[in-house]
Amino acid sequence: MGNSSHHLSALLICFAATVAAGICQAAESPDQTAAVIKRGEYLATAADCGACHTAPGGKPFAGGLVIPTPLGTIYSTNITPSADFGIGRYTEQEFSRALRRGVRRDGANLYPAMPYTSYAKFTDEDAHGLYLYFTQAVKSVDQRAPPTELPFPMNIRMSMMVWNLLFRDATTFVPDPHQSAEWNRGAYLVQGAAHCGTCHTPRGFLMQEEGSRALSGAQVGPWYAPNITPDSISGIGRWTKEELVAYLRTGHLSGKAQAAGSMGEAVEHSFQHLAAADLDAIATYIKNVPSIHDPADQVSRFSAGKMFSELAALRGREAVRSDSESDPTGAELFQGNCTSCHSAEGQGSKDGYYPSLFSNSATGAKNATNLIAAILYGVNRTTSHGQAFMPGFGGRTTDTNALRDRDIAALGNYVLTHYGAADSTITEQQVAEARRGGPSSPLLALARGGMAAAAVVVFLGIVLLIFRRRKNSVSFQRGQRV
Repeated sequence: MGNSSHHLSALLICFAATVAAGICQAAESPDQTAAVIKRGEYLATAADCGACHTAPGGKPFAGGLVIPTPLGTIYSTNITPSADFGIGRYTEQEFSRALRRGVRRDGANLYPAMPYTSYAKFTDEDAHGLYLYFTQAVKSVDQRAPPTELPFPMNIRMSMMVWNLLFRDATTFVPDPHQSAEWNRGAYLVQGAAHCGTCHTPRGFLMQEEGSRALSGAQVGPWYAPNITPDSISGIGRWTKEELVAYLRTGHLSGKAQAAGSMGEAVEHSFQHLAAADLDAIATYIKNVPSIHDPADQVSRFSAGKMFSELAALRGREAVRSDSESDPTGAELFQGNCTSCHSAEGQGSKDGYYPSLFSNSATGAKNATNLIAAILYGVNRTTSHGQAFMPGFGGRTTDTNALRDRDIAALGNYVLTHYGAADSTITEQQVAEARRGGPSSPLLALARGGMAAAAVVVFLGIVLLIFRRRKNSVSFQRGQRV
């Protein structure tokens, strides 16, 4: 019995030592941890986390950025390691669940403005890297971000459980064995970290991405994320792979496009910092997604616009000076605000810093949303190639020099007629909508209509209840008299 106990104790000690050795072997060394954190930082850059979770003038990842959405205003959250205001109390499992499933530590659902539907593609290894980066390398900021308060019923976060059941694909990325390693890397980045579909894919009535129209263009606040499929007319099929890589790195492609709005931010904070191999992989994948053509597009948005030789004939069709000082013409507005940079002929500056208004996606698209937004909000992006800047002319309501909605509509129509998609027209209502942050979802109108209808029903119910009580009271009084 004694020998058996001795052997058993020896076996247990040996087993414990073996397990401990295995754990030590599985644990990451300091150098390995540093490498994982570095990979997490790179992934956070690829995912452009800083663009949404850093407010203008605020501290990195402290949240508070105002994000206009078709359903109302959302404020980004603090994702620093702050225990009280950030993610400092999150376990790695809780972090992964928030990142890839859209569920917070307290069990509440996130709104898909946080693209967890794309981040679901992250592998366990990459989710681990992101967790170590945000919890060990990011500086903690003890600052509470403003709470998001969407209108009823969108403010009921439990409704997202149903939305997730209907539309969330929670599967991790699986490489396609029939494609190259470069294509698969590009697919992983585009579908996952870079979440390109979040902006460039149209959304349905319930704000879900329409997979059958992936990357064919969608409204993003006051801007429009255009079709980036390989269609030669509606998309970027005429771009070479090298041109697409150059655009992602600089935000500028002479004679074609300039990145502004959220795309300008993506170039500045994310794409320009990615490895050359990853940009090549992204371009390879995007150049091979299914082409989607819009039947309304007859010519490419990059080739619209009249030739320089036609400008002489165009001049004089519209009075340069208006009869009314309060209502300047489009020509007058153009001369006063645009010619110093883009020139009177619209060909831009000789060094290419100020782009031509010909062969320009903002002026050549039938959808004039980006032209309106560019005039309203301007362009401001900084890359290793320098800063691209255009002032916004929308200003504030108290700014006496700001252009009014009617002025921007007149200016935009002048630009379209003389330099771009001449068959498109901008209205004051479109400008006002862009100034408000973009169109609202029909869901919001339906919800408001439902609330109004519910209020009417409640009101009528109260009136009916009061009427019945009074009627019963009168009947009772009459009965007493009898």
